[in-house]
Amino acid sequence: MNEDRASRYHRLKRRVSVLSVAWSGLLLLLLLATGGSLGLRQFAEGGTSARGPLFSAAIYVVLLFLLNEIIAMPLSFYSGYLLEHRYGLSRESIARWAGDQVKGAAIGLVLGIGAVEAIYAALRWLPEWWWLAAGLFFAVVIILMANLAPVILLPIFFRFKPLEREVLRDRLLRLAERAGARVMGVFEWSLGDRTRKANAALTGLGATRRILVSDTLLAEYSDDEIEVILAHELAHHVHGDIWKGIAFEAVLILAGFWVADRVLRAFASVLGLRGIADVAGLPLLLLAAGAVSLLLVPAANALSRLHERRADRYALDLTHNAAAFISAMRRLGAQNLAEDAPSALVRTLFYTHPPIRERIAMAETFNTRN
Repeated sequence: MNEDRASRYHRLKRRVSVLSVAWSGLLLLLLLATGGSLGLRQFAEGGTSARGPLFSAAIYVVLLFLLNEIIAMPLSFYSGYLLEHRYGLSRESIARWAGDQVKGAAIGLVLGIGAVEAIYAALRWLPEWWWLAAGLFFAVVIILMANLAPVILLPIFFRFKPLEREVLRDRLLRLAERAGARVMGVFEWSLGDRTRKANAALTGLGATRRILVSDTLLAEYSDDEIEVILAHELAHHVHGDIWKGIAFEAVLILAGFWVADRVLRAFASVLGLRGIADVAGLPLLLLAAGAVSLLLVPAANALSRLHERRADRYALDLTHNAAAFISAMRRLGAQNLAEDAPSALVRTLFYTHPPIRERIAMAETFNTRN
């Protein structure tokens, strides 16, 4: 197969992603088909029901989480460490990578326990409407996470400090003011000790909204290029894309829970469950809700690409600097090893952004018109 380096990299990353999803789905199916989930529940209860549903559910989640993580570890190592180093994108030592994995797993486990406890509390207290109650609860959680992630979660993994380049900082703050987006400051985002990739973001909502510029971006890009990249990020806040994404995700979760409710009621007795509120049915709930998410991936990606195209146009309208946009896209494509021309199927299933070539072509058209 005649592929360039970027195409090979992304093909391998996609293959691992598909295998990871397939593995998780197969594990859940095996637990249901073999009665393994009933055994995990029995172990979590200590052989009796004396521990209570909250504690038993937490132990069950820990067991299921560890089982999945341990067996999926080779795929995570291959994709997150070996491939990144093979293609010259990572600077992380294996110890640093492992530390980040442990921190990520610990946070994921805590959040997972909380999510499952909330779901099964709704199942016990509102058996007919649990899917609606749980969906609304998760919508609130998504909003809280969007607010708190910049000040609580991101600092666990990365270092931030106020941007010391005063001219650039003032320029970006003026840009945000022109866009009508109130920000709490501009921060340098330490990525260079982990990766060669460059990035920038506008994170948070309201009082936690802040501009983040990676040290890898600061080292390689001109102020004009950084400004137009941030103009793109500002567009998402100007157009309400963050809230639209939250709304879409909330609807997706709600639909997944509704389907899970129907599936649980249909198969609970067949699988030997005590009822729909039996934590041993968690694999079935995850499979049903996950199937809804997978089916809607093309729609979610299409919506995201629509937002990204509009953000690109906004960045050009705001800065009137198509030359800087084009040079920034070319630099980002080369530095981040972006795939130049993915197939239509790959774009549909995996791409949340338009390909670099398409984004540059749009900017060239804008430049010609202006």
